[in-house]
Amino acid sequence: MKKEKKFSRKVLNLTWGASVAALVGMAIMEQLNRPPQERTWHGSVFGIPYDFRPPTPERLRDEFWNKNTSRIFVPHAFGLGWGINFYPLVHPETRTEA
Repeated sequence: MKKEKKFSRKVLNLTWGASVAALVGMAIMEQLNRPPQERTWHGSVFGIPYDFRPPTPERLRDEFWNKNTSRIFVPHAFGLGWGINFYPLVHPETRTEA
């Protein structure tokens, strides 16, 4: 029974890893297929946001502490997927819609 759990966990981990690697590869290929002057290095693939630009303090603040939106899950400042905006969790009564 123990070996079966380890095997299924490995398969699950490999599946997740391959999925993430495929999405990152598709996002990079999407950018490389554009002319160099049109490459932004941010966008979305299959509805999942990505941003491969170097993170700035402003974008990091907007990911983790953005008081201008009531959204809790916001695109990462760098990478693939979403991060957590803690402001609406700490200040639920002051939420604004953006």
